[in-house]
Amino acid sequence: MKTVRTRNKIREGNPVVTGILYLLTILVCAVTLYPMYYVLILSISAPQHAAGMDVYLFPKGFSLDAYRMLVGDGEMWRAYANTILYTVATTFLMLVTCVLVAYPLTYKRLMGRKYVNMFLLIPMYFSGGMIPSFLLITKLGLYDSPLSQIIPACFSIWNIILMKAFFSSIPEGLREAAKIDGGGVVQILLHVYLPLSKPILAVIAVYTIVGRWNSWFDALVYLPRTEWQPLQLFLRRLLVENTKQVTEMMNPEMAAEMVRKQMSGAQLKYAMIIFTSLPVLFTYPFFQKYFVKGVMLGSLKE
Repeated sequence: MKTVRTRNKIREGNPVVTGILYLLTILVCAVTLYPMYYVLILSISAPQHAAGMDVYLFPKGFSLDAYRMLVGDGEMWRAYANTILYTVATTFLMLVTCVLVAYPLTYKRLMGRKYVNMFLLIPMYFSGGMIPSFLLITKLGLYDSPLSQIIPACFSIWNIILMKAFFSSIPEGLREAAKIDGGGVVQILLHVYLPLSKPILAVIAVYTIVGRWNSWFDALVYLPRTEWQPLQLFLRRLLVENTKQVTEMMNPEMAAEMVRKQMSGAQLKYAMIIFTSLPVLFTYPFFQKYFVKGVMLGSLKE
């Protein structure tokens, strides 16, 4: 009896469907990137075109005057340094607090472990609001101090839960093997858990960096003096004050000056947006290889 062999072919996707998916992906990327590209071409176009917003695909004219103004502005560089200080310090302390709180909670025999978990969950869903927070910051002596931008922001219950979930996903046998080899609690944390926790540490670092870099409301409430205010609050002040300045100049004799300031101010806004966004955009590639893995592993297990 002759056996008929059927050749199994690996059927690839339909070329039409594949092409449609590629087109949709390109469309989504274009829609996502175009706003930033639009701001970029406005910032380097001629001031009259930037003020008229008649630039769409390519710059009209070429002018770097707005960037020259920013580079020569000492107040902007001071705000930049403040933001870097707040971001670096908060990110470091956030990682430290997450590790120090989450690691003990992975010990099942820890006394009061259930009550500590419950205590952490309650303030994650309920908060006192802005007025109690303001009173607390004032009573602690942090009002009008740069520490008001670091200490309250270096603790996140959500990040602690992520860290605890990741620590719990590490096999218990590794801890037991380290104990047999004579490792203590601190040695196990430093030499076993932390080397395996780079993905979740990168995730928390990215979340903290982006959140702290874009933060401005806390500085608006707790930092009345401009010398300690961050970059985003400087940008907000630039946008609001520039708009107010232009709209209040209604004297006909100063019409030409109003138009000139409106043109330069419009371009300065776009240049400032680019200038403040670049550090965050350049930060992500350094954490990219850990980011996806950290999000997945940190959210699947408890």
